[in-house]
Amino acid sequence: MLTRLANLGIRHPKRLLGLAGLLLVLAAVYGAPAASHLASGGFYDTGAESGVALNTLTNTFHTGDPNLVLEVSSPAGANSSATRTVGIKIADDLQHQRFVSQVSSYWTAPAAQAAGLRSHDGKAGLIAVRVVGNDNEAPKRAYDMYKSLVGTHDGVTVKAGGIVATVHTVNQLTTSDLAKSEAIAIPITVVVLILVFGSFVAALLPLVVGISSIVGTMALLRGLGRLTDVSIYALNMTTAMGLALAIDYSLFIISRYREEIRNGADADTAIRTTMRTAGRTVLFSALTVGLSLAAMLVFPMYFLRSFAYAGIGVVGLATLAALVLLPAMLKILGPRVDALDLRAFLRRRFGRPAPAIKPLEQTFWYRFATAVMRRALPIGLVVTALLVGLGLPFLHANFGFPDDRVVPSTEAAHQVGDDLRTNFSTNAASTISIVVPDLSAAPDGVASYAGALSKVTDITSVSAVTGTYADGRQVAAGNPAMKVGEKTYLNLETSADAQSTQAKDTLAALRRVAAPWRVQFTGQTAVNQDSLSALGTAMPYAIGIIALATFLILFLFTGSLVLPIKALVLNTLSLSATFGAMVWIFQDGHLASLYGNLTTTGDLNATMPPLMFCVAFGLSMDYEVFLLSRIREAWLESDRTTAANTHAVAVGLGRTGRIVTAAAALMAIVFAAIADARVSFMMLFGTGLTLAVLMDATIVRGVLVPAFMRLAGRWNWWAPKPLAALHERFGLAEAPPAPAEERIAVNA
Repeated sequence: MLTRLANLGIRHPKRLLGLAGLLLVLAAVYGAPAASHLASGGFYDTGAESGVALNTLTNTFHTGDPNLVLEVSSPAGANSSATRTVGIKIADDLQHQRFVSQVSSYWTAPAAQAAGLRSHDGKAGLIAVRVVGNDNEAPKRAYDMYKSLVGTHDGVTVKAGGIVATVHTVNQLTTSDLAKSEAIAIPITVVVLILVFGSFVAALLPLVVGISSIVGTMALLRGLGRLTDVSIYALNMTTAMGLALAIDYSLFIISRYREEIRNGADADTAIRTTMRTAGRTVLFSALTVGLSLAAMLVFPMYFLRSFAYAGIGVVGLATLAALVLLPAMLKILGPRVDALDLRAFLRRRFGRPAPAIKPLEQTFWYRFATAVMRRALPIGLVVTALLVGLGLPFLHANFGFPDDRVVPSTEAAHQVGDDLRTNFSTNAASTISIVVPDLSAAPDGVASYAGALSKVTDITSVSAVTGTYADGRQVAAGNPAMKVGEKTYLNLETSADAQSTQAKDTLAALRRVAAPWRVQFTGQTAVNQDSLSALGTAMPYAIGIIALATFLILFLFTGSLVLPIKALVLNTLSLSATFGAMVWIFQDGHLASLYGNLTTTGDLNATMPPLMFCVAFGLSMDYEVFLLSRIREAWLESDRTTAANTHAVAVGLGRTGRIVTAAAALMAIVFAAIADARVSFMMLFGTGLTLAVLMDATIVRGVLVPAFMRLAGRWNWWAPKPLAALHERFGLAEAPPAPAEERIAVNA
């Protein structure tokens, strides 16, 4: 297949590139507005009890937890004439908005509830609003409502907070941060590519592959957005992975092409050999990366599934572009692929001689691998201990879900959230609702149940169809709208922050209150707990899929039973160190000052570890396949002795070390640009992947792999006879390689 693709590019390069250009233009036109067709949430399990209860509240009662909170304040106080006038007018205007299902304000609520809507210092009052709509609609609708209300007028200040205001702020920041990261990463990437390739022309080829995969994936995401929920944050994955994989695959293919040309092959033969060898490696790499990302499909949150959609799309398109477009471009360019060699120009400009071409055995990475393998056991133990030590903080990891503190403290949504947590007796954005699907078992039990709930610590009031209760007593009349047929719901006001341990304890205490019917809890704390449980349930399946896919693909690639196990162990070790660093920085708060407005909350965004695990594991396998391909090639050309194994490892690292290091540096630039975001979970995502890529390409591939393979010796290539026979029959292999040179010259 790969040889046929090479022949296609050799025989019809202009037609191929013309067709690709036409498809790219169509994809760009269709995919350009993708962001406006994607959703903003997806962090929660909508199929859990809390999601079902929320569905009932929305569809049956046309209500739900307040998701927009307006804080109205003035130095004169919440009860001043000016503040009261503004508050009442805003509440009245919102009450008549098309997409508002409920409004409760300090100035209009019953006395039992109004007290919790006034700040401790008396300067601010709250308006709690429920804006209807899905994750994509509600934030936009809310913004249209409050954008003309916020600000300071006649000494009265209005700020918008709550979930929908936070989501809108996150969307704005994410969109601008994405544009900024692209503006930073792409120019730096071009410069580094020129330094790596020397030729300006060659440096542009990875960008062609990357842009093709990014534009195509954006069109794919827009199309998927018409069929299912797709998170807007998947666009970050599209850009980062598109550039990163394009660079990886292009570097590997172009470097192998140049190597074949230096060894005396003509251009067409070099392309065919490159596709048969490096192309095969790229295909295996893409399979491992794609399957690692596909593992996110097992999670019920569409936030994670969206990254799977984007990842699978961008991997597939980057692979297609690398295997189809690169041969055609190499055919058309021919020797001109090395045109505009800026390094040569600078050498001439400063009178420096051209660098001598060194034999493989004199290159840095060959000598480094040889040095590591001389002391394989002590070096391997020290590096393993270092990675284990870096991973230890992950043992005390806490997980939660994002709230307003993911945006900078300069944003109004964050400021309102801080005020709700510290300056009000009731957190208007942290209510708990209990849905009763069927009252028929005890139709008169609502009052006693509501009274018992109101006695639970941190519950300030309980509203039900029979009345409002506080401390076990009824303090206000009921709301008949809270009962439809045999269904009803209760709304509980609480002083606890939804993300806090205190809120979890309160929810547990509420669940212990005996109910005369089956009840369903919802609200932010219940949603968080259900979603954490769903993540915990799905994670073993994701890990199992990745492990099984990695094992099978590496077995088909190498014919060894040992090397896939080695890859799984070393990659897990590397990722544990990365996760430990993330806990140390983003949970414990060390080095937080480097990130400007980062606010640590004592936990990690629960969706980030699964996401980072799948992405980082896939990318680490990318480098694993690159390295093993050249080690295996040298092993197959050898006499298969223990010494030959050691030599093959050194040859493999010598041939790929420079490429993998350059690819990792370029990939790190892309992810580091994301780490410069203003939304904290994107900071974590970018930082974690930057560390994972650099650690994997240097410590793991440069030290642990050669140390392990030196100690394992010929056992590296062992498989039981039945499996060896299976690989002989079904293993994917390229055509026999050309005879190896005794000393292959490569750039130092």
